[in-house]
Amino acid sequence: MSKLSRSFAARPQSSLVGRALALGFGTALTASLSGCILVQDTSRMNIDVFQDEVSPVWYDPARTPPAADQTAPQRRNLYQTQFHQTYGLPVSNPLHKVMYGVLSDDGHTLPAIPLDRVDSGLLRNEVSYETAEAPGTIVVDTKAHYLYLVKPGGKAIRYGVGLGRDGFAWSGRGVIQRKAKWPHWTPSDEMVERQPGLKTVSAARGGLVAGLNNPLGARALYIYQDGKDTLYRVHGTPDWQSVGKATSSGCVRMFNQDVIDLFDRVPERTPIVVI
Repeated sequence: MSKLSRSFAARPQSSLVGRALALGFGTALTASLSGCILVQDTSRMNIDVFQDEVSPVWYDPARTPPAADQTAPQRRNLYQTQFHQTYGLPVSNPLHKVMYGVLSDDGHTLPAIPLDRVDSGLLRNEVSYETAEAPGTIVVDTKAHYLYLVKPGGKAIRYGVGLGRDGFAWSGRGVIQRKAKWPHWTPSDEMVERQPGLKTVSAARGGLVAGLNNPLGARALYIYQDGKDTLYRVHGTPDWQSVGKATSSGCVRMFNQDVIDLFDRVPERTPIVVI
């Protein structure tokens, strides 16, 4: 961990809020909170540790000028993945060609997922799934890289997901307390310092507007525990190649087509278990 990271990690959450206020960033805990970036976590069940080590930036659209003069980064590989394998496997479910095709959504046009470059086991399917969790519960199996939406009768809808690599994630029980379509995203100051190209979308400039290059993708589900935001998210991603992989981000990433499907199926207060 860098000296700067240790400095942030040692600060209580209240200090982070005070620092953000001093810089004029606002105080709302909103969809733009950058809780999915580089978590140095040694106590994955402790959300206080998780929160402190994320070093969040706070964004309040009521106090920060609109980001109308900003342009999103043109690079699509925001997660720096190195996955380029071509599978060339036949699509066993013909519906997948429809499910993962070009999709128009709220003024955005999502490109099709190239199914010949994706492991077919990561595609959305209804599967047999024995669990003690009640129907309607979301279960994220971090070892298998699957998210399950539990259904009655020993069934579940299974989605492939991308996750943070070992030590860069959170686990526990919580609830989906907030849902957002095409969410805003604000990188932390530390991330901007590491990647100067993100200065145009820093907190001072209003963050990154929603769009095809936004790391949170088309939808975001915000996980709370005991009334506190864990800073852990289930969200879409423009980097479809990261699904099924473990990369630097700490959150649960899904194909945009899949996160839209999940978003429409689950209400707020849906229980979620990350194991």
